[in-house]
Amino acid sequence: MQLFYTPDITTPTYTLPEEESKHCIRVLRKSTGDTLNLTDGKGNMYTAKIIDNNVKRCVVEIIKTVENFNKLPYELTMAVAPTKNIERFEWFLEKATEIGTHMFIPIDCRHSERRVIKIDREMKVITSAVKQSLKAFHPTLSDMTTFKELLKGEFDGVKLIAHCGEAINERYNISDVVKQSDKVLILIGPEGDFSPEEVAFAVENGFKEITLGNSRLRTETAALVAVTQVAFINQITNSINVN
Repeated sequence: MQLFYTPDITTPTYTLPEEESKHCIRVLRKSTGDTLNLTDGKGNMYTAKIIDNNVKRCVVEIIKTVENFNKLPYELTMAVAPTKNIERFEWFLEKATEIGTHMFIPIDCRHSERRVIKIDREMKVITSAVKQSLKAFHPTLSDMTTFKELLKGEFDGVKLIAHCGEAINERYNISDVVKQSDKVLILIGPEGDFSPEEVAFAVENGFKEITLGNSRLRTETAALVAVTQVAFINQITNSINVN
């Protein structure tokens, strides 16, 4: 199954952008009468039939629409400090999208070694993962946000912070504090970890401290472990197809 990401899709007919048209006609060798699968990234999965196989402006007719296609039973927001090596952060974005994440928030922390990211580039990584994993929901990627700005915002769900320092209060496993269908926000710090002041500020603002195991993990590894644990709690791991 080949999936095309078409956020501006219209019905009953739609013209694929030039790049997608070339990929469809030249690379996949699709022709008039063939069917395609498209998503708007908002939960709609479309089946479409090619009615004009123009290599620059391929026109399709929508013949079927499925709403809330494979919608996750939970909402997970991952606030992660981008790594100095951006490829490691991009690896996390890709894998977390495949498993299931609602929103990514890059955070600028006291010990951050990277304070700028290229949103367009990271969006391409996420979109590629959406298409590869056949998702109908495209995760949101916010602009770089400072740690304090993030914590000042409102969040009406379970708020967690993972860190390697001494716990201020009790440290929990994710499975102790997250239930099925919960809305969850998890903070993962930079290579140098969160500062003690940042941890204290998070706890003051209602965040619970969590452990991700006994091993000291890299930022992107810790973040992906958290994503996987939330997915497991929601029992979707048995339905994941491996390609």
